[in-house]
Amino acid sequence: MPQSPPTLRGAAMVQAAESVLVLAATILAGVDAASGQSYHVNSGIALTVIGVLAAAALAWTALGLIRMRRWSRTPALLTQLFVGIVGIYLLQSHRLDWGIPLVVLAVAGFALLFAPPSLRALTGTGQAAAADQPAPANDRGAAPGQKTPAAARKAPAARKAPAAGGKKPAARKTPSAGGKKPPAGRTQPAPAPGRKRPAR
Repeated sequence: MPQSPPTLRGAAMVQAAESVLVLAATILAGVDAASGQSYHVNSGIALTVIGVLAAAALAWTALGLIRMRRWSRTPALLTQLFVGIVGIYLLQSHRLDWGIPLVVLAVAGFALLFAPPSLRALTGTGQAAAADQPAPANDRGAAPGQKTPAAARKAPAARKAPAAGGKKPAARKTPSAGGKKPPAGRTQPAPAPGRKRPAR
C-alpha cells in the first residue's frame, strides 16, 4: 500500500481533531441533558445521539483520508465547510473559545485538502500517469518468467538458394515402355503405310 503524502496526513489529523471537538461538545450536551439543564430533555438526548454519530462519521472520514480513499474527499470538504460556518457563528456570538479553534481548523483543512499532493492522491491522477507510461520492450505484453510472443514465435523455414548460375536442375526422363532406352543419336524409321512393323 503506497504511503499517503504529508499534506493528506495533515488533513486527516485536522479531521480527527474536529471529530474530537464534536465528541466533546456532545458529551457536554449529554451532561446538561442528564442534569436537567437542557431546555428539553428529549431534545438533549437526541442531540447527544446525533453528536456521537457525527463524531464517528468524522473519525471514519479521517481514516479514509489516511488510506487515500477517493470517497473521503467530498465528506472531508463538507466537514470543513460546516465547521467554518459554525466557527463564524460562534465568533459572532462572542464565543471566542470555541469559534477561533473551529475557524482555524476549517481553514487549515481546506488548505491541506486542496494541496496538489492531496488532490493527486485522492483523485488517482498520479497512478493513472504511471500506468500510461510505456513498459520496457523486454517486459511489454509478457508476465515475469514468461517468454515474449516474439521469442515464442518460430522463424519461418529458410528457402533453398537456387543453383549457381541461376539454372534449375535438369528433370529426369522417364524410361520408355519395356524399360529400354533408345540409343543416343539414332532414330528408328517409321514403317511404310500398309506394312506392319516386324516384331523383335
